[in-house]
Amino acid sequence: MEVRYFAATDVGRKRAANEDNFLVDHDLRLFVVADGMGGHASGEIASALAVHAVRDVIHRERTLLGEYDDEDPRSHVEVCTLLEYAVHCAGERIHERAQKEPEKRGMGTTIVVLLLIGARGFIAYVGDSRIYLVRAGIVYQLTEDHSLKNELIRLGKIRADEFDDSPYANLKNAMTRAVGVYPMVEVDTLDFDVIPGDAFLLCSDGLYEYLDDSDIGRTMALPETREVPGRLVELANTRGGKDNITAVAVQIAGEAGDNDRANEVNFTLDRLKAVPLFRQLSYQQLVRIMNVARNRTLDVGQAIFREGDEGTDLHVVLRGKVELSRGGVRIAELPAGTHLGEMALIDASGHTVTATAVEPSKVLAISRHDFYEILRKEPALAVKLLWSFVRVLAERLRATTAELTHARAPELEPDVPVAEDPFAP
Repeated sequence: MEVRYFAATDVGRKRAANEDNFLVDHDLRLFVVADGMGGHASGEIASALAVHAVRDVIHRERTLLGEYDDEDPRSHVEVCTLLEYAVHCAGERIHERAQKEPEKRGMGTTIVVLLLIGARGFIAYVGDSRIYLVRAGIVYQLTEDHSLKNELIRLGKIRADEFDDSPYANLKNAMTRAVGVYPMVEVDTLDFDVIPGDAFLLCSDGLYEYLDDSDIGRTMALPETREVPGRLVELANTRGGKDNITAVAVQIAGEAGDNDRANEVNFTLDRLKAVPLFRQLSYQQLVRIMNVARNRTLDVGQAIFREGDEGTDLHVVLRGKVELSRGGVRIAELPAGTHLGEMALIDASGHTVTATAVEPSKVLAISRHDFYEILRKEPALAVKLLWSFVRVLAERLRATTAELTHARAPELEPDVPVAEDPFAP
């Protein structure tokens, strides 16, 4: 795939110096933005050290990138681990410099890193700089701000629309993680499919604080990539420019034969989004689910699982149709977009039905082990998944109760209100 990119940075209208830095490496397809902090020009030094340290590490380990296999999940993990290591090295370099020069102690920086390999993207991030993906005109935030504001919202301590009037308002820019303030820092990573037409925006908070998704989507859609960063910086300055402003725009052009893969990626994500268990997940969270799922292609008559088998996987029907039977008696037919086997995520009891493809089908399988790993590593995602899981089971129990009531005493059939979904947009 062809990659086009341009960048712009500006001091803004209020600051005396620009403490942002960015780096673009054409050969590595590496893009980095860092927003430094600290007195005595320390922020500028921290952000510069960070972007170059990340590039140095990845360049040194470029043999690993050459051995990358798009089809091997282990390769995906290795690249994510490399990015995490690169950011750790950046933090060590900044911290060591600060220890040698006392006036620079406490300096640090945010960082966002995008690495494109084959048909996949890899990101690593710390702090409140961001990476956005624009796909088919829709803007997705791929990173999560490591800020006090976002942490309070995530923990349910406050709502986003209440923050500016809360006692925490003066701490709006306080971060919960930064590179270099301490020798080590927790780094978040994500990998995902890249398809023709995708566009990425890496930026500091001095840019996105003045823009909404419609501004980003409209500007990233400009036909000339070279115009995008400057236009975004101009918007931020026009609306206040109180901080340094940096934007790196990356656009992906397709090649012949890429459309089929793009359609499949979009189709799979759309199907997952339609499943009740995953309906309230963000794009980033859906990608994390998709990354642990296994594709299974089924012929007519092929069983997904059989009655009595130990349950190990949740299955999502992407294409085709699946019949459920018990003791050879047909119970139900499940179309594409439905899920089955979810009780396997809770316990290891045997399946009570047999699930068989009644037409050529494709399903996604998510194992209990991988599901629990997601719950362990992603608390916010875990809450959404468990809430959705409870809702699905409650709806099924309600339906069963209604059927029994109707069969035994129709006049007593209840009209039960459904609780409000706290995760609904």
